[in-house]
Amino acid sequence: MHAQHPVATGPGITRRHLLLMGAAVPAAAGLLGPLGLPAAHAADGFDGLRARWADYLTGGAGLDATHPQIAARLADLSSRAGDALASAAPAPAAGGDLWTDLPMAGPAEGNISLTYSRILVVATAWATPGTQQHADAGVADQLVAWYRHMSAHWYNLTIRKSGNWWFWEIGIPRTLGDLSVLVDALLTDADRAAAVAAVRRFTPNPNYRGTSTSPETGGNRADKALACLLRGITARDEADMVLARDALSDRAGGGRNSLFRYVTSGNGFYADGSYVDHSYLPYVGTYGNVALSGVARSLMLVTGSPWEVTDPDVEMILAAPERSFAPFVWNGRMLETVRGRAVSREREHDFHDGFTTAGSLLLLATQMPAPYRDTYRSLAKGWLSRCTEDYAAGATLSDLSRALPVLADDGVTGAPEPLGHRQFGAQERMVHRGSGWAYTVATSSRRIGRYEWGNDENNLGWHQGDGAAYLYVDGDQGQFSDDYWPTVDPYRLPGTTASLAPRQSGASGAGTGIPRAQNGWAGGVGLSGRWGTAGMDLTNSLGTVRAKKSWFLLDDAVVALGSDVTVTGSDAETVIENRSFPTDRDPALLLDGARVTGPVEGAAPTWAHVEGVAGYVLLGDGQAVRAQVADRSGSWRDVNSGADTGGSADLRTRRYATVTVQHPAGTTGGRYGYVILPGATAERTATVAADGLEKLDVEVLRQDATAHVVRAVRRGRWFLFAHLFAATDEGPVRATGPCAVLVSGHAREATLAVSSPSRSIEAATVEIDLDRKLSRVTSAHERLTVTGGHVVTVQAVLSQAAGASFEASLAG
Repeated sequence: MHAQHPVATGPGITRRHLLLMGAAVPAAAGLLGPLGLPAAHAADGFDGLRARWADYLTGGAGLDATHPQIAARLADLSSRAGDALASAAPAPAAGGDLWTDLPMAGPAEGNISLTYSRILVVATAWATPGTQQHADAGVADQLVAWYRHMSAHWYNLTIRKSGNWWFWEIGIPRTLGDLSVLVDALLTDADRAAAVAAVRRFTPNPNYRGTSTSPETGGNRADKALACLLRGITARDEADMVLARDALSDRAGGGRNSLFRYVTSGNGFYADGSYVDHSYLPYVGTYGNVALSGVARSLMLVTGSPWEVTDPDVEMILAAPERSFAPFVWNGRMLETVRGRAVSREREHDFHDGFTTAGSLLLLATQMPAPYRDTYRSLAKGWLSRCTEDYAAGATLSDLSRALPVLADDGVTGAPEPLGHRQFGAQERMVHRGSGWAYTVATSSRRIGRYEWGNDENNLGWHQGDGAAYLYVDGDQGQFSDDYWPTVDPYRLPGTTASLAPRQSGASGAGTGIPRAQNGWAGGVGLSGRWGTAGMDLTNSLGTVRAKKSWFLLDDAVVALGSDVTVTGSDAETVIENRSFPTDRDPALLLDGARVTGPVEGAAPTWAHVEGVAGYVLLGDGQAVRAQVADRSGSWRDVNSGADTGGSADLRTRRYATVTVQHPAGTTGGRYGYVILPGATAERTATVAADGLEKLDVEVLRQDATAHVVRAVRRGRWFLFAHLFAATDEGPVRATGPCAVLVSGHAREATLAVSSPSRSIEAATVEIDLDRKLSRVTSAHERLTVTGGHVVTVQAVLSQAAGASFEASLAG
């Protein structure tokens, strides 16, 4: 499968943004009969739907061209359209290219798609009041000539399909659908028939891949359904409208791949909020965005028409913004752990994906009643207001037509960043938020892939699923969007324990791939929506590094432990931090108070500190540490050389503060441990380290090949974290099988949670030693049978649980 990709059509505008363009929708628009909403339109025919979609693409008649940000977008659109017109071939020969920088022979499917996208830019300017091209007769003639040229030579019933299927079946049909709506009045019936016939050739049925019976799922299904609606509007074909509407619910497949139902395997939204695509990857940040935006636009388009959606299960997708998306959007930025190979795209950063989510919510808000409408507006306003990137600089007119009124409305309160923890067992991800910071970890297993590469994208992503851990702090929002991926050392991603053996770039690799791990134990446990864990039983893809890895998340700290570290072949390192800074900054990296000015090898400090980021307290004695502050250079072309997403070859340079624990080749039974104190000053970090774990109120009770167990105390509340990688009858937490356990409480009450990150056992008996007697069970999930006492016993049914956490409460 192929994700939506950027196109070089101007600063801040990508091909994906062209496909996701939106515009003003009447605020009174309703949606679905089963939800009891008023219809915004009578059953208008194809002319009405075509006008609605054209308004959607251009901003509509209500667009305020005098608003400074609207005026800037109009000027930018006009400029890009003018550049496209000026650089186009004046009279292309039969089968010739429209632009010399987009040669289509081969055929080069990516450049055919990009050519259509460039035509769409000109068509949008021609259809949008306030541009230099608006309603210009000469531009209209040029658009018709281009439309016919592409149908005659590059997308038709005879051209040989080659290369990436996505362009033929989704990319081109979606863009051609938008284009056909905008220039409909200029076309003849023959023009429309030729274009629609080509789309039907490559995507006859949105339920399936090509002409096969392999079902489409998730974002691809949403995009194909929308493309089918647009071809139906272009052809004035009721059968296409019914086919597209029913594809959203997968009526042809009995609803198994419905966009409005939770899945229990494969691609789609899960009941716990997870979103998986390409079968094995957490992907809410890109493919999930495509699914959400595709559904939102389809619903808007057919509202009040004879083909409106009446599936009562649609409420599932209406819950997705809060359940699946919001946890991974931090200050308007989509977290890297759910962006897949999009992290390698120069023109698609974390804030672009966050803005896309916000745009989908604002579109849904024009159609939904309270409480959905209010929640969507509040979330979007909070994200856009807090993000340090200028939303308006790259937004389309469509986006601005909805966002600007909400941002200016004092009656809409932006939702603040929440505090707490969200666990997603089905996709083996977690998000933890403290005051002014957030943390997320990417693990992998037999079920969830290490990373995705392919189509010459994400060429150096080898270790992204080996425990890559991302620390976000309020004072450094752009850490992972400011040339991070082309310059970071791909062997030293924060959180990972990785071999330094040279790896081969994924460039020139055909197709796509998601290497999966062989381990079963990956995931964690969450408690009360406030605290949680992440961990994995790592064996690297080379088979040369093994380690048990854990992260335990408190309100103000992250405790990271590793054990059973075994290294063969090349040396390995566990990366405590690898932080990027602009080259005009000289970040203060301290080891035991001494500033690092040159490479440090083999030191055994008790603490480290990175200015403006965090303090790091090392646990135990004798951890051999490597540290340095040094510039690193690379290009976006190194990490992504894809046909339509490839980055520039320009060298980018960033300065990195790096702290790692060394594991030389031959290490067996190695360990590491450290505590991250986000936002802590150097003075506080030094004080905590000097006073030992007693000052930190953290005690490591077990750290071996079988289990990691940590006790902590915070403001009178105690915690007991445990990752059991195998059955054990020793220690303060014991179990008959692998599991994760978290217990927290005050003097005479406690709440516990149990999960099965390995998903390998039907049930487990867990015994938890407490330093108090809690005999009364006040509540328990139906999967848990709990017996209180000084030793709490939990009989947990863990089969078919998808790594979910189950809770119980006790009192004295």
